[in-house]
This record gives sequence, structure tokens and C-alpha cells, in this order.
Amino acid sequence: MRIALFATCLADAMFPAAAIATVRLLERLGHQVAFPAGQTCCGQMHVNTGYLREAVPLVRNHVDVFSGFDAVVAPSGSCVGSARHQHAMVARRAGDTDLAARAESVAAQTFELSEFLVDVLGVDDVGAYYPHRVTYHPTCHSLRMLGVGDKPLRLLRNVRGLTLVELPQAESCCGFGGTFALKNADVSTAMLADKMSNIATTGAEVCTAGDSSCLMHIGGGLSRAGSDVRTVHLAEILAATP
Repeated sequence: MRIALFATCLADAMFPAAAIATVRLLERLGHQVAFPAGQTCCGQMHVNTGYLREAVPLVRNHVDVFSGFDAVVAPSGSCVGSARHQHAMVARRAGDTDLAARAESVAAQTFELSEFLVDVLGVDDVGAYYPHRVTYHPTCHSLRMLGVGDKPLRLLRNVRGLTLVELPQAESCCGFGGTFALKNADVSTAMLADKMSNIATTGAEVCTAGDSSCLMHIGGGLSRAGSDVRTVHLAEILAATP
């Protein structure tokens, strides 16, 4: 299967280990992975802030860059959610029915990493080894927009050496929400405090998730609080071997 890596802006600029781990994992499973150099921001931030017209060139570029692959895989439920649920809408609002149709076609082949592994490849044991006590935070977009459900947990349960501990109130938002954290800083901080408190009760060494954005928010809070808990992207755990 010829797969395109949709790296996402955050991974490209700040958390490349998540994108590198995604490629390493998929190649280990026997697939060819390409990195289309023309990819840019998917436009999610623009759409979420109401700049639909400004998002059109980004949607068009995304569709041009990722057309023709068997699958497009990203280590981000948030950005995959944008491609699936926003791109065609943006094109239709702009009156471009051709772009909308092409966006729907690309979106149908676009997957968050855990759902691609479980739903498309039929794999829930990727041969990983990660000897740590880990808790999992289900990010809002992966949980509510994509409906990935327990797929990340199924993958984590099959990682050798890993002790998976349940996160209390796991489905509560961490408070990031993109520009929400900027526009509603006090509320975001309070939500983060609740999330960190719940993480602390697990005794976990590592908090993992499928979105670097949420991990950045949680990791920043944990660091400022002097916690020893580390944040590690799901892809990095699944790519780990002895």
C-alpha cells in the first residue's frame, strides 16, 4: 500500500518525533510511505476562527498534494478531523463543486494513525516494546469527531512491557482546544488543572495521546508543576522496539 504521511504543522515545526515514528511504524509493517513536500497547513485554524475564504487555497493545496495515494495517514485526530469534516464544506461555501468533490475523495482515504492500523490494516499488535506505566488521554477530535473509540487502547494493551492504567474522567477535555486556550485562558487553565490532577492519581510515568497539540498543553502544565510525568505521542510508543 502506498501511503502518504500527513505530518501536520505542529509535528513538522515542534514535534517531529511523532511524524518520524509514524513512518518508522508503517514501514516496519511493510508499507511504502511518502512525504509529499508540498504539504502545508490544512487550514483548520482558519476555519475554526471563521476565515473560510482564506482557508480555500489551503484546502486546494491539500487536495492537490494528497490526491492519488492509497491512504493518507496523520499522527493527529485533530487535523484528520479537519480534512474529513471541514474541507469539502469550505469548498462548497466557496462555490467550487469540483474542489468539494476532490476534497471528499481525499478525505475518504485520510486516517488518524490508530484507526488506520486497526480498521484498515486489521492490526492491533504492532510488535512494540515499551516498559513503562502509561495512561492514555483520548483527545476531543479523535474521540468526538472521528470516533476512534478504544482503538488506541487496543493497540496499547498489546505493547510488550507496557502497564496501561486507566485515566479518571478520561473523556474530559484537557483545555487546549486550539485558539480556545488563547481566548479563554482562565477556563483552559482550570480544565488543565483537573486533567493533571487525574493523571497524578494514576501513578503513570507517561501520559500518551494521539495529538501533539494536547500533549503540548498537558506537558507544559506538568512541567510547570514540577511533575515527573512525561508526555509521549502514541506513535512513538507504537514504534518503540527492544
